[in-house]
Amino acid sequence: MPQFVQVTLAPSNQTIQVPYGADLKEVLHRFGVEFPCGGRGRCGACRIKVIQGVLPLSQACASILSKEEIDAGWRFACRHRAEQDITFELGQREAPVLTEHGAFHVEARDGTAVVIDLGTTTLVAQLLDLQSGHVLAVETALNPQAVHGADLMTRVDYGLRASGREQLTQSIREKLGELIHGLIALAPSTMDPPGSVLLAGNTVMHHLFCGLDLSPLSQPPFESSQLAARQFTARELGWELPYDPEVAFLPCLGGFVGSDILAGILATQMHDSEELIGFVDLGTNGEIAIGNRHGIFCTSTAAGPAFEAGGIEMGMRAATGAIVEVEKDQEKEVLCHVLGGGQAQGVCGSGLVDAVATGLDLGFISPSGRLRNDHRPFHLKDAVSITQHDIRQLQLAKGAIAAGISILLKEANAGPSDLSAFYLAGAFGNYVKSESARRVGLLPFSQEQIQSAGNTSLHGLKTVIFSETRPDFDPVLEKVRHVSLASDGEFQETFIKKTSFPENERLKD
Repeated sequence: MPQFVQVTLAPSNQTIQVPYGADLKEVLHRFGVEFPCGGRGRCGACRIKVIQGVLPLSQACASILSKEEIDAGWRFACRHRAEQDITFELGQREAPVLTEHGAFHVEARDGTAVVIDLGTTTLVAQLLDLQSGHVLAVETALNPQAVHGADLMTRVDYGLRASGREQLTQSIREKLGELIHGLIALAPSTMDPPGSVLLAGNTVMHHLFCGLDLSPLSQPPFESSQLAARQFTARELGWELPYDPEVAFLPCLGGFVGSDILAGILATQMHDSEELIGFVDLGTNGEIAIGNRHGIFCTSTAAGPAFEAGGIEMGMRAATGAIVEVEKDQEKEVLCHVLGGGQAQGVCGSGLVDAVATGLDLGFISPSGRLRNDHRPFHLKDAVSITQHDIRQLQLAKGAIAAGISILLKEANAGPSDLSAFYLAGAFGNYVKSESARRVGLLPFSQEQIQSAGNTSLHGLKTVIFSETRPDFDPVLEKVRHVSLASDGEFQETFIKKTSFPENERLKD
């Protein structure tokens, strides 16, 4: 039995060496591959086509894929391990790649382009082949600005200091320039360098990247007059790229609701939907939108870093050693899934939500959030436990999101059951189990309504890139109404109410 095997990704021909038996889901997640159902073999979005080597047919593949697809070598990455050298193409790197609402149309043309999701915590960049719709390469990184604050307000405060904004602007421009150069290096040598770069991010990221004044975002009502799309040349940003391509940042929607939510509206086709739908991008800042073609309400609320395991005593990112899933067995014992399969080193955001949901079901945690076992930490696995403080941090985060959803539903004159679907976006939303999110009271929707949408920011950017002509955003923007929670008289009372956990799994409006 070999100690390591080689996995090669086409068409970029990236080859990585991984331990024998490594979970492909854990391997490919580092390369920007998404698993919208959390790797449970339900959605089929992580399709891979085996070119060399063999992957056995799993039950999930057999039940979803057609005979023709199976015979052609298609499998689901989330249901397999690396047990031999293998080469495959990534199906989700081909158009159509959007969401359950449908695919975007590719207007084939020569050249390449780059799309970038500029997040508060993480950065994801993709190089696109404009002829085929293929993603030629993916680069990811942590946002270097995080050294000056994990949450948006801390970063805004730093940006208001002398030379603070310039430092934050310079650091993010330099890092994104590095990612683009990395993409070009990974692409096949026959491909042209990118002719354009398109970005989306929250309002603070928009302002910092574009070098705009942060002071309007530092105090109530947290509104800026500089929300419009911004255009640059690569050279203006300090990027030495062939042909000096155009760089554009999509417009923001208001307050802390950025262009990533505009991209999400485009990705879910909310602006064209007759039915009422909604989505939330969960991170340090929770951005929420609910609406349809007749009108869209959006807002943002400071959730803090708990969903990304920040501020949690044994919190860590979803890396080797992180507890990512927690459940109870029939004997009411706690079972934990650890990334990499080794000893547990900490717990990530999705694992924290799972753990609290499991603790509620087992009676270890009360609906008020109090640990019932003399306030002793709730042991998960090995040396990893969650503390009373950890639970309180989750309560604050989920209470803020749940209150924001409640306020928007009221603005839309709707109840939770009136939505045809509610989408979870972002890295945390991609992996958190919907049943656990419901159990802790984060989401007031039924299991059938909740769907993972992956990275809607990137998906929305692709709808723009692959349009025959750059779309006019005004018709969409005219439908959007930004709701400021800071000036909403009911928000604080609703927030306090939503910090408690449901008595049972039946959620109340």
